[in-house]
Amino acid sequence: MHGGPGLSFDYLDPMADDIGDGYAIASYQQRGLAPSTTSLSSGVAEEADDAVRVLDHLGWDRAYVIGHSWGGHLLLHLALAHPERLHGGLAVDPLGGVGDGGLAAFGAEMMRRASDDDRARAEEIDAQVARDGQSDELMLAHLAAMWPSYFASPADAPSMPPIRARAAAYETVFASVLAGLGDLEANLPKIAVPLGFAVGAASPIPVDASKATAARIPGAWVEIVAGAGHFIWHEAPGSVRSALDRLVQS
Repeated sequence: MHGGPGLSFDYLDPMADDIGDGYAIASYQQRGLAPSTTSLSSGVAEEADDAVRVLDHLGWDRAYVIGHSWGGHLLLHLALAHPERLHGGLAVDPLGGVGDGGLAAFGAEMMRRASDDDRARAEEIDAQVARDGQSDELMLAHLAAMWPSYFASPADAPSMPPIRARAAAYETVFASVLAGLGDLEANLPKIAVPLGFAVGAASPIPVDASKATAARIPGAWVEIVAGAGHFIWHEAPGSVRSALDRLVQS
């Protein structure tokens, strides 16, 4: 399950390639962008239901579900709402489920890492959004300005791949995420499916966000991937496969 929300799914194709042989892998576009329905989600609960609809379409009674970033946060909701459909789950550098999930620290760290030019461009876009409202184009422009900050070494970050964005999908789902943080934290101890977290040691999302979340979930574990930022499969190839194998073997 991809990150965002409101982003296209195919940036995860290299992660699927990095996992390699031995698993049947499916990914899907969350609603709001083609080729999925372009109607907007009502919030996190519908996004979790959509994941079940994908499993139904595939004919998979259960699956190991991997979620990256926002998709890793969605995995927590999916594990609570539909545990009968999961063998287990792997959250890859996710937004956490305790407190603010690490959001404040994440935003500050992204700006701290940015070059002077990228920071100025991001601040210019923020001001334009505040004045004129969000748009798909401005959302993508902000992502492009901040892209290097997601990596352990921003100066060596790869070029941003082709990504599409739907600002309205982001705003609707993210508002639901924020509104549900308190309930999610309270219910984390009820998660009964095996869960693991694979997080970049040098991610802008604080490692402690995943540690605090895992600590509330019975049996959950955290693997900290040295030298990796938010997209751990880029800077530590094989790390997602290793964590997935650990999940399956457990």
